[in-house]
Amino acid sequence: MKRMMIAALIAGAALLPSVAAAQQATINQTIAGTRLDISATGEVTRVPDVAIITAGVVSRAATATGALQDSANRMQRVLAALKHAGVADRDIQTSNVSLNPEYRYPENQSPQLVGYTASNNVTVRFRDIRSSGRILDALVAEGANQINGPSLTVDKPETALDEARAKAIAIGRARAELYARSMGMRVVRVVVISESGGGYAPPPPMPMYARADMAQAKTAIEPGEQKLSVSLNMTFELQ
Repeated sequence: MKRMMIAALIAGAALLPSVAAAQQATINQTIAGTRLDISATGEVTRVPDVAIITAGVVSRAATATGALQDSANRMQRVLAALKHAGVADRDIQTSNVSLNPEYRYPENQSPQLVGYTASNNVTVRFRDIRSSGRILDALVAEGANQINGPSLTVDKPETALDEARAKAIAIGRARAELYARSMGMRVVRVVVISESGGGYAPPPPMPMYARADMAQAKTAIEPGEQKLSVSLNMTFELQ
């Protein structure tokens, strides 16, 4: 048994230098020429294809039970309107249910409870942006009195982000060539590429408030364009 343990220890020790050498070769990359670090950003634009909107109902009643019941009844009509409009179940998500007491504050007296406010909200993803305004009008007609949004976004941005990555690489390479020519050198190779940031920044949602005369005007949501970008850090070797 001792001989087997000694043999195993000797074999393990024999492997250590090769493992260390492999790690060293991976971590340290030598640059024979001049090192050049470049930051480059590639950008593309896309038309958003999803609108995310929060719709809800706010109910007030003298009792907590009454406020919650009224809120639940009105939300049932809102959900029915959404499904009637063709919005899939996967695109409807409850985002908030709350109940809060309301007080009156008479001068020089203790606060007096006057009722309760119940709120029930759902977050809805509209995959047909052009029709989302019409659906919002229908929601208000069915009892929704609190609407926030829209937040416009691209549902599957990876293809666009890959295009932005390719643009960033081309920009970084061209910039490195410019530096090299200005110094009478040439780009030998790319040593390192790292992605420091990528994505898109949807415009912040703007509040939309339900009004009694909303039925007189059609709500319109225009998708416009959205910018998607990727930033790369690139290291080149020049000679």
